[in-house]
Amino acid sequence: DARLFIKHEKDQAIIEIELAPHHPGGKTHTLKRVIERDRGSENGNGKGASTYYVNGTKTPLKSVRELVTEDYHINIDNLCTFLPQDKVGNFSGFDKQALLLETEKSLSSALYDTHQQLIKLEKELQSSGNDVKATEDKLKTLKKQNERLEREKELMEERQELLERIDLLNKKRAWLLFDTKRAEAVEAKEKREELKKQKREAERSVRPIQEAHAEMEGKVVQIQTTSKALDVKVKRERKNYEDFLAKMENHSDGIEREVSEYQSIDAQHRRNVKELERERRRLQEVEAEGDAYPSMEDTERTIAECAQEIRQITREMDRKKRAINDLKRQIDDAKETKNSTSERLKKINNEKQQRLQRMFKFAAVKNAYDFIQENRKEFRRPVHGPIAAEVQPKNALYASYIENHVSQATWKSFVVECQEDYNYLYREIRQKRKIPINIILVPNGKLETVSRMYSDQKMSVLKREHGFIEYLDETFTAIDPIMQALIGRHNIDKVLVGGDAVQEALDRRDLQTYICTKENGNGYVAACFFYTYRNEMKKRTVNISRYTGRIGVDKQDVAQAKVLQSGTDPREKERLAQIINDANETIERLTPEIDNLNEEHVKLHQQGQPISLRSKEAKRTKSDYLNYKSKLKNQRSKVADAEERANSDNAEEKSKRIRKIKKMIEACIKCGEDAAKAHSEMMKTIRVSTGVKMSEHGLSESLRKLTDKLSEAQAASAELVSQYKEAEAEYNQKKEILRKLLKKAEDIAPKDEWAERLDADDMPTSMEAVDEAIDDAESKVNSITDNPHVMRQYEERKKEIEELQAKLDTEGGEKDLKKKQLENKFTKWESKLMNIVNQVNGKFSTYMKEVGCAGEIRLYKGGNEARENEEEENLRYNFKDWGVEIMVKFREASTLQVLSAQTHSGGERSVSTIMYLMGLQNLMTSPFRCVDEINQGLDERNERLVFKRIVNNSTMPVEEGSAPNDHCGQYFLITPKLLPNLEGMENEEITVLFVFSGAFNFDNCLDWNVDKFIADKKRILSQRTEVDMGNNRGKKRRSQ
Repeated sequence: DARLFIKHEKDQAIIEIELAPHHPGGKTHTLKRVIERDRGSENGNGKGASTYYVNGTKTPLKSVRELVTEDYHINIDNLCTFLPQDKVGNFSGFDKQALLLETEKSLSSALYDTHQQLIKLEKELQSSGNDVKATEDKLKTLKKQNERLEREKELMEERQELLERIDLLNKKRAWLLFDTKRAEAVEAKEKREELKKQKREAERSVRPIQEAHAEMEGKVVQIQTTSKALDVKVKRERKNYEDFLAKMENHSDGIEREVSEYQSIDAQHRRNVKELERERRRLQEVEAEGDAYPSMEDTERTIAECAQEIRQITREMDRKKRAINDLKRQIDDAKETKNSTSERLKKINNEKQQRLQRMFKFAAVKNAYDFIQENRKEFRRPVHGPIAAEVQPKNALYASYIENHVSQATWKSFVVECQEDYNYLYREIRQKRKIPINIILVPNGKLETVSRMYSDQKMSVLKREHGFIEYLDETFTAIDPIMQALIGRHNIDKVLVGGDAVQEALDRRDLQTYICTKENGNGYVAACFFYTYRNEMKKRTVNISRYTGRIGVDKQDVAQAKVLQSGTDPREKERLAQIINDANETIERLTPEIDNLNEEHVKLHQQGQPISLRSKEAKRTKSDYLNYKSKLKNQRSKVADAEERANSDNAEEKSKRIRKIKKMIEACIKCGEDAAKAHSEMMKTIRVSTGVKMSEHGLSESLRKLTDKLSEAQAASAELVSQYKEAEAEYNQKKEILRKLLKKAEDIAPKDEWAERLDADDMPTSMEAVDEAIDDAESKVNSITDNPHVMRQYEERKKEIEELQAKLDTEGGEKDLKKKQLENKFTKWESKLMNIVNQVNGKFSTYMKEVGCAGEIRLYKGGNEARENEEEENLRYNFKDWGVEIMVKFREASTLQVLSAQTHSGGERSVSTIMYLMGLQNLMTSPFRCVDEINQGLDERNERLVFKRIVNNSTMPVEEGSAPNDHCGQYFLITPKLLPNLEGMENEEITVLFVFSGAFNFDNCLDWNVDKFIADKKRILSQRTEVDMGNNRGKKRRSQ
């Protein structure tokens, strides 16, 4: 599964290879493969996760394979050109026939194809008879096909002539279009100049009107100011007149009232006497009511006694009330605590919903979640997810650790508990709806028994001495299916979590070695742990090299959690739930006490009611008596007032009224005179204002006419300005178009070169004629299907017909024809193959001798070496049994033996294999070769000799004037390590590529600061020295 190669929490990997042209004038191809973690199905092992591009264009994998196989002769499956480490045994395990086929594929596809053709021809010769009619039918068919090709050839020639005519007409059209646009530009220029002249004349005619308008406008403003001032004066004088009239009317009304009062003085005296008699009778009635009231001393005594009893009962009721209020306050406090705690618990419980909303940003997750919710009844067991919503970290720190360790794809995954639910969800989501989600199966949703990485004893040491706290799976809570999915996917039960003390342990002792050492002391095991240092979150992964066995460390800074964000400790939830339970118990306990106190309060209230009624009755009696005393006093006062009014002097009152009436008459006359004067002034001002308004109207009418006249003149001028701007813009546009057309015409048909041809008699002279001629030619061209290969096909078919005719004329039957073909192919193939085997044999023998061994390469001819003695009719070549034998000898006393996995060791097979491939090096057609870890099974001596041979064969100089593919071939040697001081490493043709796949490696080698590294190392060593010295001093003191 290619997705497994995507590391460091990335979601995408990109591989790009650039292949140089394999032939002169060839095209460079850039091949790119994009692997996406979230694509591809689980059942298909991620086959759909990759997308392929050739030169930036998305291309199917099949087309990519065809390109590299056919154009570059690269065959990935051929072990002679691409030999992985795990295939060395397969190579040496080839039989002689398979080795020959692999060798032919690597050297020449024609050689391999000829071999296959020979096998086929031999088989056909043995099984078929004469079939001359088939050849004749084929010849007849080819002739018919060639007749059709000949007609197509003539059409292609006609099409080419039409295309040349179209090109010429397009050149003519470009110059005709230029001439047309030039005439339009000249016309636009003349129009612009005419409008410019009209614009200037219009601007001159507007100025006198503007001056007259401004003068008239000033007069209108002046007379309007005068009119407004007169209006204000008229308004003020009218107000004075109306004020005087109002005052005169008020004096008239007052005179009428005083006269009426004067006339009613005698009648009022008689009414006062009668009123006095009425008040005296009322006084007698009030004095008689006093006899009905009891003694006030008894009433006061009753009130005092009732008040004393009521105070005692009230004090007891207040005490009960305070107790009730205290209990209610406790209940209110409990309810408030319960409500606030419930809200907080609800907010904590809503973290799942918040995470769901974050995950819903991914459309695939939301669509899958909605489908699961809508179809819950279709599943046999519960379905959980996305996983990010089901996890509850203890705090924000642990949330960051968990989110860093678990991949984004897992957070978006869903968990099912049975295979049936898995199949249903996969079919509905992945296959039908094409929603790319991951589904994890946890059988029956059970959490398997956790097998800890460290024993309790070692974990105790890690906690006590190295600052570790717990395992990563203990830093959060989740239901069993989710926990099992995370353990199965990311081994969270084997990851440690620590604090600041971990860094101190790393600095002062070899914690990495201790944590990776197996407890039985037999080897190392990889480890991963999180910790904090100076308020920063760190992750350290310790790996064991598969080749060297050394410990390697990968350090990462841990970012703040985004998906999980802050978590809540489950104990906090339990604490909040306990607070709610305590509040409920308090409410239930205090409610009966309140009910009892309320009953006692009601009894005291009932006990005090009769006393309260008696007290109220006594107070009412006292109040009524006091009201009576007040009533009596008031009545006596009324009698006194009535006596005073009845005994008053009427003559003096009449004299005062007369004096007052005279003063009011004088004031009324004065107001009338002032009103007359104000009216006279007002009318005078109105007459002046009327005259001014009439003048204002005349001037306004004149101003309106001038305004209309000025607006018409300005509109006409503005219209001309607008027309002038449009004309100028049109002219500039046409001029720019004309410039571009001239450049285009000069580019496609320079006038000094094409003028004579374009002005020829057979060329149309108008745009319409040119367009008509182009359309006619294009119509004819479109009616002829473009087939650029028709000429080549025609010549090839013609040559094939001639060859077939010649063969048919010379050969008497199909068998003889095939026999001759076989002999022709066999002679060339055998000669070429023998030549290759001899070349490879010579080099292989030499190379094997260099390493102190012996070797030969032999061509096995299928047991047909004595075929010359057989009768011609019964010749059997056994091409399918031909092969190549690698003969080797590694010890002086032994003889040459065929290389095999059963006879020879891994190192012997590696040496033989690489030397055979070196012998083929210069003969291969593939532009490069690749061998993976071929040196890992060799001893030091053989590895040095093999490396030297690879360097010599892969760095041979290219001859001058050679084609791009005439070189010894690029050679890729993939290895995790090389011996020091290898001969040939100084060769300039060798390129060493170091692969660093870590997430935090330098982007540029120049970023590596050696001085800083040495300074940091010295600082760490100095700190360790100081610690060691301190420990030594402590030991000395203890020993003393």
